[in-house]
Amino acid sequence: MQATAYTYDPETRSGQVLLDDGTPVPFDAAAFDAGGLRLLRPGQRVRIETEPEGTGLRITLVTLQTL
Repeated sequence: MQATAYTYDPETRSGQVLLDDGTPVPFDAAAFDAGGLRLLRPGQRVRIETEPEGTGLRITLVTLQTL
């Protein structure tokens, strides 16, 4: 699934992405670390992997979108 980086805190390595429908979804340090990224800037297109969690989604991986 693709999304756009919305927020990112380098100290906690967590933040939020916006899905293409505008829904914000948070990610934690484990999801960020799983993608092997070192930095994320708001506005970057990312690829995410998710799993259901309650009534929403939990992001398990954040990495840069490649063509």
